[in-house]
Amino acid sequence: MDDAPARDLIALFDLENLGGDRFRGHSPASSGRHLYGGQVVAQALVAATRTVPGDRPPHSLHAYFVLAGDPQIPIDFTVERIRDGRSFTTRRCVATQQGRTIFSLEASYQVREEGFEHAAAAPPAPDPESLEPINALVERFCGFLPAPAEHWMKRACALDMRIVAPETLIAPNRLGQFIWFRVQGPLPDDEALHAALLAYLSDMTLLNTALIVHGRNIFDPKIKVASLDHALWLHHAPRVDQWLLYAQESPAASGARGLTFGRIFTRDGKLLASVAQEGLIRLRTKV
Repeated sequence: MDDAPARDLIALFDLENLGGDRFRGHSPASSGRHLYGGQVVAQALVAATRTVPGDRPPHSLHAYFVLAGDPQIPIDFTVERIRDGRSFTTRRCVATQQGRTIFSLEASYQVREEGFEHAAAAPPAPDPESLEPINALVERFCGFLPAPAEHWMKRACALDMRIVAPETLIAPNRLGQFIWFRVQGPLPDDEALHAALLAYLSDMTLLNTALIVHGRNIFDPKIKVASLDHALWLHHAPRVDQWLLYAQESPAASGARGLTFGRIFTRDGKLLASVAQEGLIRLRTKV
């Protein structure tokens, strides 16, 4: 297996330290015209985590996408130390490009504690090995997929993704999406890195869940989509180089916005993280 894609992915989170709780990140050369929302979420989390003691992992983040980012321009992150308590630490991080705010995030960190535990059960799903890799679906759905979707599904990357019931890509579906995913390639035993990678991957395909209800998808040129806000709760320390099941649903859409929820489970059924996102889903007047 070629380890280069995994190394390139990890390199996204190696932010430049500018001093004074300021950091700088860059986008991969293959980004195209649009900045991936999960990238700026993850890089902002990395910047905030750099200012927090190592014994306090993040347990939640809440973020707003303010302006569309340009992947050709470096992203500057400024961290504000909101609170350092005995158990919790709070950080705010603002991302700017050329002096304009494009994104803001607040993250909370907690010293590990014991307490009551309960969690939702994982939905039934076939084993990921029994499902086709996403690039194998291109020929199966080539008559339905637009060119951007084909390119996205064929590209070489560090992510191995298997879609449960891939016919949901092209047919109206109110039951949501179920996707197995993992990062391929060696990853260090660094909890902060795995948390950042999970934040990065938690944005993928989520907004599409609001469109498949109507038999559409994010690659439809007649639809403009953009993430508006994003929330992530980490219930346990993640390992993203092991298979994870992402169960996604959209309970509502109105006002050209779609609301989506996601739950991320380990292969043995443990609820690892919960996600919520609202996004713009606007029909274009011109294509």
